[in-house]
This record gives sequence, C-alpha cells and structure tokens, in this order.
Amino acid sequence: MSFVWPASSPVPRWLGGCRMAGNMAVQVTIYLTEGDSWQHRPLHMEILKYLRKEDVFGAVVYHAVAGFLGRSKVHTAHLVEAGGELPVVLTFVDTDEHVSRVLPHLREMAAHRLIVRENVVIEQGSLG
Repeated sequence: MSFVWPASSPVPRWLGGCRMAGNMAVQVTIYLTEGDSWQHRPLHMEILKYLRKEDVFGAVVYHAVAGFLGRSKVHTAHLVEAGGELPVVLTFVDTDEHVSRVLPHLREMAAHRLIVRENVVIEQGSLG
C-alpha cells in the first residue's frame, strides 16, 4: 500500500518535495586544501556540518590525489605526508534561494579560497 500526498498540500522536502526534474538549481564548488581550518578544526568538515545544519539538500567532499590551487606547485599524494596541501573540493546543490542564504557564511569561513557558483539543470531526481 502506498500513500499519495494530496495535490493541494506542499510535499515536505523529506518526502521528495521540490520536485525539480528539468528545473534549475544552483551548484556551488569550493576549492580548499586539506590543511585549511576553521576554529582549529578541518574546514571541509566544518562546512559540511554547517550545510547539514542549514538543511542544504546535498553536499560531498572529494579528497584529491593530486592537484594545485592558484599559482602553487602541483601537490601529489604519496605514502609520505603531503603536508596538508592536497586539494579538497566540496560541492553542494540546492535551490537558488537556499544557496543565497548560506553563501555569506561560507564566504566568511573560506575567505581565502575559490568559491564557484553555477546554475545547473536537474536532469534526474529531485531536491527533496
């Protein structure tokens, strides 16, 4: 037996509300390094905690095996510690309204890092 949410009621986000297949969303990518910190804790984890607290739809952190930021040299992962300079990329997706609300605090948290905001089309799935 399945329940169908009444058409006259908004569908909550946790039930697949914001059905946006084919609609626009915003994706934000933040380029960090593994050594970046916020209040003496890893910055990428603190950003994830903030996004979770703010009910952002989804976020992921990618830990690079090699890369560079800005004009720095290329850093690679070896068995020897890379000194906290390997790139870490954090990406999240949500509605324009929601992204606009969380970005000011993210700019403060990652003031020295590149933040890219782009409009994207939801091809499959939903922000809910």
